[in-house]
Amino acid sequence: MKRGQFITFEGTEGVGKSTQLNKAAEALRTAGVEVIVTREPGGTPMAESIRELLLAPRDEPVHELTELLLMFAARAQHLHTRILPALEKGQWVLCDRFTDATFAYQGGGRGVAKERIAQLESLVQGDIRPDHVIVLDAPVEIGMARARHRGDLDRFEQETVAFFERIRTTYLERAGDSPERYHLIDASAPLAEVSEQVTGFIRGLVNASH
Repeated sequence: MKRGQFITFEGTEGVGKSTQLNKAAEALRTAGVEVIVTREPGGTPMAESIRELLLAPRDEPVHELTELLLMFAARAQHLHTRILPALEKGQWVLCDRFTDATFAYQGGGRGVAKERIAQLESLVQGDIRPDHVIVLDAPVEIGMARARHRGDLDRFEQETVAFFERIRTTYLERAGDSPERYHLIDASAPLAEVSEQVTGFIRGLVNASH
């Protein structure tokens, strides 16, 4: 059986990842492709428990390595119990964030050395990487205004503008370094326009896979 495609959606807060991921899933189902939609951190009951630990605002300072290791603990569980089995069955996997988010948030945002993140990436994933990464990009102030609109902010959303500027820069650098695998979309454009770009890209992948 042909292995499914692994596609991740990345970007800073409020860029519309969940909305666009669901549009992409709809386009795949319309094309007759079996698809699962998941997210990180999370995606399995155990990994969702780790997500709650990570996102809850708390008085105790969270050390950057604690955060990093929890991210990869959740990822190991998610990847090996849900993502890889689905891909082996020929299903396509659409994931809201993956390891690019760790390089952006823990690397760019927190300042953890890229080499440390890459070591854990290799340990947990081996040579598994997303086939395609859709990076939804918008100025930080636009994304944060949308995030505030959604209600209470989690521990990450409460960070400074400078933190998110570093994250955005990291995403853009990673997309620029591997343009064959990263697909950059202007998420500040009107919603219908963004959706058309995303679904057009997904339809192109389906056509290319036949």
